[in-house]
Amino acid sequence: MGQFGIGQAVRRKEDIRFVTGSGCYTDDLSLPGEAHAVFLRSPHAHARLRGIEAAAAREAPGVLAVYTHADIAAAKLGVIQCTVPLKNHDGSDYVSPGRPLLASDRVRCVGEPVAMVVAETVDAAKDAAELIEVAYEPLPAVTEPAAAIASGAPLLHEAAPDNISMDWRLGDVEAVEAAFAKAARIVRLDLAINRVVVMSMEARSIVGEYDPASGRYTVQLGSQGVMAQRRNLAKNLGVAEDKVRVVTRDVGGSFGMKGFDFPENTLVAWAARQLGRPVRWASERQEAFLSDSQGREQQVHAELALDAEARFLAIRVDSLANVGAYLSSFSLIIPTIAGYRLLTGAYRIPAAHARVRAVFTNTVWVDAYRGAGRPETSYILERLVDTAARETGLSADEIRRRNLVPPEAMPYQTPMIALYDSGDFPAILERALDFAQWRDFPARRAEAKRRGKLRGIGMNYYMEVTANTPQEAADICFTDDGRILMHVGAGPSGQGHETAFAQILEESLGVPFDRIDFIHGDSDRLKQGAGTGGAKTLMLAGTALLDAADKIVARGRRLAGHFLEAAEPDIEFRDGVFAIAGTDRRISIMELARKTRANDRTLPDGLPRALDDIGYSTATKNTFPNGCHICEVEIDPETGATTICGYALVDDFGVLVNPLIVEGQIHGGVVQGIGQALMEHAVFERESGQLLTGSLMDYAVPRAGDVPEIAVAYNNVPCTTNALGIKGVGEAGSVGALGAVMNAVMDALAPLGIRHLDMPASPQRVWAAIEQARRGG
Repeated sequence: MGQFGIGQAVRRKEDIRFVTGSGCYTDDLSLPGEAHAVFLRSPHAHARLRGIEAAAAREAPGVLAVYTHADIAAAKLGVIQCTVPLKNHDGSDYVSPGRPLLASDRVRCVGEPVAMVVAETVDAAKDAAELIEVAYEPLPAVTEPAAAIASGAPLLHEAAPDNISMDWRLGDVEAVEAAFAKAARIVRLDLAINRVVVMSMEARSIVGEYDPASGRYTVQLGSQGVMAQRRNLAKNLGVAEDKVRVVTRDVGGSFGMKGFDFPENTLVAWAARQLGRPVRWASERQEAFLSDSQGREQQVHAELALDAEARFLAIRVDSLANVGAYLSSFSLIIPTIAGYRLLTGAYRIPAAHARVRAVFTNTVWVDAYRGAGRPETSYILERLVDTAARETGLSADEIRRRNLVPPEAMPYQTPMIALYDSGDFPAILERALDFAQWRDFPARRAEAKRRGKLRGIGMNYYMEVTANTPQEAADICFTDDGRILMHVGAGPSGQGHETAFAQILEESLGVPFDRIDFIHGDSDRLKQGAGTGGAKTLMLAGTALLDAADKIVARGRRLAGHFLEAAEPDIEFRDGVFAIAGTDRRISIMELARKTRANDRTLPDGLPRALDDIGYSTATKNTFPNGCHICEVEIDPETGATTICGYALVDDFGVLVNPLIVEGQIHGGVVQGIGQALMEHAVFERESGQLLTGSLMDYAVPRAGDVPEIAVAYNNVPCTTNALGIKGVGEAGSVGALGAVMNAVMDALAPLGIRHLDMPASPQRVWAAIEQARRGG
């Protein structure tokens, strides 16, 4: 292992660019002659469009064009579709009505774009948008999934007469019913999982261009991978993929959202062609609340069956998932297979079943948000487990200890598809208990009580699963000036790809870390690309880099044999040097690359003309990061304010390429989980469908003072299903946080007789629960 190789806590090389103000985000671009787009959005959650009068707007100073649905229909632009490979439980197709790029005959949520104004300046476009007169016929709206499936509810789409997009099920219902029939105890919970706003630091921004000579579009935007965005744009614009170039520069956060298809992406590019000049659009913060995707919302009934020894027999869940007014790219995967295949978590639960009805409502569409279904599933399971502990009189650690899958059971097949390849769950639990000083907690609770505070401690043993498709490629090139270019399709949005990928190459090829450059955000320079998401990037891109390195070493042995005048089998490779075994004759890989380029025309037939090669992912199976989070809180009963006093966790991520980056990823995920558990909540007014928490004046996000020092430790067991032995970290922090925080809150409130509280545990909610308990309610 070299100074910058696998396992080293190397500082991120990209951070110098960011902290010195040298980063380049989409909104930093300024193209000659660019025009500016503004979208007129619906103020109604549900209404018929009786007419749009835009003549005055078109005549306004500086206005270049005003587009409505009639214009894009005439141009035969596509609609946004969800095409995930799922079915209803009876085998029939789910309802996917498609989202028009601009509203046609109806608007179905506040913020849906109705018209697009393009002008010389942003202010001119905004002024003109105010001149557009839209005749709306308001219709009744519905914002909650339970209300949406009720008889007589307002219908959003004719193709879904009950407002249900899909009725999905997984598991063995007969085995579950049999287990519940013989159970000594059944624990039941109804949970409302709150909706959250993505809130990336950098809002979405797009610049579109069109070259009539080549017939090609160039679209620059923040994304998680340019190849997927190229496919979306080509489909919506009705052109071949090679007629679209997508460029992504630096990205200021995404958390899933910037990987999806949005109306603005296509419309900006199309307008550039219509006007013969570049067009830009930049979302404003308040606009982002209504135009981005949102995350998480479910209404869940969950049950856990136990025997007389408090061992788990079966679990079942019935969920209503709010997908919003339309289906986004992965709207149906996230509340179904993405999370519920881990319904049994780290526990030996022989039988499980989940039913999910994905429901249309007059709200912003919902898609993946960091963790993508797993935080919700882990939260449901861990709230059930803590409730079972209280009902049986066992401690939270003891009931888990009795039910964890033992390491000797690996590989372990769960009843919900997932096959765990590795892990030592009991060891992680015990280490986490020691790390968090769990056994000393009663003394800390007593001390808090003397100060008039309520102190609680909670844990969450989580299971995470990484994505394993689509596959990734790594194109490695040696340049004339002595540098190495890594072309990889997985685009970063703060994770540290540039550093971690270079560490893998430094380790496998012995090439200088500071001479490796990362090329990712240009579809014209990539062969293929899976994009970032599902915590899969290091597994897929990393194994593609290893595959490329192996091919380069194989090329290098042949070339070194030629230049060193030795037989290929006699050539050894170690630490970036090719050498003849048993001699001091050698050549470095960088020198070999230079000599090969310099002599490419005189090399014998059959020898490679360069060391350059392309590698492909060799990892095809999911990995299963896991760990135990323990949170300690203190509640002021007079105000309901919750303070997190301590947060400790022990994780298993397999092999760590860069522990410093890993810890940063954990911290970010935990903070987002703390936000959802204690303060974040996208609230829609029930009758009007208005987003009541539509700005940072009303929507709370965690600040530095809300977050404690997060103590991190590891009990890593290498993954057995990929060459690097890694398990993935990008989303794990958020998966373990929800249950840990809320179980701690419930533990603090338990002495008052409070048995249930939904997220977020805001001061208002906690205070109200305390007051109700004091009044004997």
